[in-house]
Amino acid sequence: MSFLRRALLTCAAAATCLASFAVAGTAAAQAYPNKPVTLIVPAAAGGPTDTVARLIAESMTKTFGQTVVVENVGGAGGTIGMAKVARAAPDGYTIAVWHIAQATAPALYDGLKYDVVSDFDHLGRITDVPMTLVSKAGLPPKDIAEIVAWMKANQSKATYGHAGIGSASHLCMLILMKELGIKMEGVGYRGTGPAMNDLISGTFDVMCDQTTNTTGHIKDGRIKGYAVTTKAKVSSVPELPTFDSGTLPGFEVSAWHALWAPKGLPKDVTDKLVAALKVALKDPKVLERFAGLGTEPVAEAQVSPEALKGYLESEVKRWDAVIKAAGVKASN
Repeated sequence: MSFLRRALLTCAAAATCLASFAVAGTAAAQAYPNKPVTLIVPAAAGGPTDTVARLIAESMTKTFGQTVVVENVGGAGGTIGMAKVARAAPDGYTIAVWHIAQATAPALYDGLKYDVVSDFDHLGRITDVPMTLVSKAGLPPKDIAEIVAWMKANQSKATYGHAGIGSASHLCMLILMKELGIKMEGVGYRGTGPAMNDLISGTFDVMCDQTTNTTGHIKDGRIKGYAVTTKAKVSSVPELPTFDSGTLPGFEVSAWHALWAPKGLPKDVTDKLVAALKVALKDPKVLERFAGLGTEPVAEAQVSPEALKGYLESEVKRWDAVIKAAGVKASN
């Protein structure tokens, strides 16, 4: 066989191999996901973020044809769970649903082991959730005026619960106490699930928590509801007034949830995750459950990497000022 013929055959074989690798690579990309996806919730099971995450996971499971498994990794205000996400392989098989605490972490924690903006791929916002001021069932006040008077009169011995330093429930109470000019002792938990359990059992007095966690318990009488923190009433608890309607004009606080992944996802994987999230936010079951919990999906324009990144950056600035003014620090 001549040298020229051998060279041509070698080139042909190499081209065939390269083409095969290209086809295999494309097939592998198109196959995502071809195994279960882990969705990390940086809080204990049973809380509001866990509820939102499980609804999203259930819808994504249907979209992907692969199980999206929720893994609760609570502790240190969500920083343990989000650090685990930041360290994970950027392949789309580890994602996270987390909330406003992603924006408060930089101001709260010295030596945070990740950058909340640059160490994650920001996939899209999910929902904005109203907060509710609630108490244990046995507390005497019957309405918002009475609970405010009771907190002022009993601040030296009254206690409030929260899901950890920097959580939405903690921030809500910090702002509320500042507006009322009072200071009560806080009791921290590894998530609002266990905090709610202790409120129901009467371990502490009051809590400011998301409607996703309070609505059902208010309706069945296990806790008392007094007011919502949005300027408009909430459909799931229409009997509750707003703080803004008279008790504290201008008072407004809400939590928000979003979807993240480790930094560096391939674009096609990002696109599939964002598309699956958009499907979830139109899923009739998700919409029905959200409505029953007093929340609704964000506008579709907010379900994008660019929108979430910009929103997160603005929230980091907003809460940095609030937290520094309150003189609050947390340990991780």
